[in-house]
Amino acid sequence: MNASPVPTPSMLRALSAEHRRRLMRVAREVSIPQGTRLFEEGGRADRFWIIRTGTIELDMHVPGRRAAVIEKLGHNELVGWSWLFTPRVWHLGAEATTPVRAYEFDATAVRSMCQDDPALGNDVARWVGEVLAHRLRSSRTRLLDLYAPYGADSTV
Repeated sequence: MNASPVPTPSMLRALSAEHRRRLMRVAREVSIPQGTRLFEEGGRADRFWIIRTGTIELDMHVPGRRAAVIEKLGHNELVGWSWLFTPRVWHLGAEATTPVRAYEFDATAVRSMCQDDPALGNDVARWVGEVLAHRLRSSRTRLLDLYAPYGADSTV
């Protein structure tokens, strides 16, 4: 699968240095072995990650077929946005395709920080919203490539 031409908005570009520092205070470093499923569609979205090294693929369940890989994520990319929006359940699945080192964040703690500091909350919501918009575009393109009669680039 080709990488997305437009990179996913990173926390480094989206948040001020002070807001990044505050978020990193609640982060914990984790190692995720290759082949580990981080979450499944419909599961409770109670955390998120920022990848330091390695790759994670996002996938979507397609009835009667293998899961469709929607996007491959790497260095500095956000894994998981469903934690911010009700009903706070995962909309995709995710699997580590290489060993991954990441920062893991507790969603409840981050939402509480955002509620206590509206400027932080606004920045986080804008960042996650930009990531969400990017993922929706990627999902549409990938699903058209997989299942449309002529693919997304066709002009029939």
